Parts: sequence; structure tokens; C-alpha cells
Amino acid sequence: MAKIIQQRDKCIGCGTCVAVCPSFWHMGDDGKSSLKDAKDMGGDKFELEVEDVGCNKEAASACPVQVITIE
Repeated sequence: MAKIIQQRDKCIGCGTCVAVCPSFWHMGDDGKSSLKDAKDMGGDKFELEVEDVGCNKEAASACPVQVITIE
């Protein structure tokens, strides 16, 4: 299993992740992106375990502030 990790507090709300990977990402009411169905790990860090990272590699590399990582 792979983990998609977002440090949401550092998100600038550009929407690139949503544009390249809308099946996993959406824009929150606060103007920042949110990883759908992710667990809140505290400290504004969110994680989602997946079998296939799919378009999330592209979302991570496209993020201008590099707040998305894949482990």
C-alpha cells in the first residue's frame, strides 16, 4: 500500500492537484485543496492509503509548494 500525504496548512490553494487529479482532490470551503477520504493525522497533516497512486504522482510533482508526498 502507498500513502498519499498532504501538509494542508502549507497549501496555497492554486488548484493544480484538483485539475490534474480530480478523482482524489477537491477544493475546500476555505480555498485550500483537500485529499478526499483522507485521515486527519493531526498538525494539519492528512493521509490516504491507496493500492494505486494513479494521478497523484502528477499532482505531487505539479504542486508549486510541494505539500503532497507519496510514500
